[in-house]
Amino acid sequence: MGNKNKSVSSNEKSQKPKESKGKKDKKGEFDKKEIAVFINEDNANKFIQSAKVITVQELARQTNVKISTANAFLKKSLADGAVRKVGGFSGHFIYQPVSQ
Repeated sequence: MGNKNKSVSSNEKSQKPKESKGKKDKKGEFDKKEIAVFINEDNANKFIQSAKVITVQELARQTNVKISTANAFLKKSLADGAVRKVGGFSGHFIYQPVSQ
């Protein structure tokens, strides 16, 4: 097989261990959001009534809960008649609050 001969300086560069600089030691330090498993129903209902349309992802972000928790809450609200489906497909549905 035809191995290409490298120059002496490029061989030395490839053999030297790379030294990390001080700036790149701590990459991406940030505080994670606390995501709860239980939803505060008062806050969720307040958000639902103030919004024109609701998605599971938006409800989860606004109430700081997991998407699965927000999805379960929206399904319960759909069964109770507080919201109705207005669109979406493949599990990504759009809900609208029922006007009272």
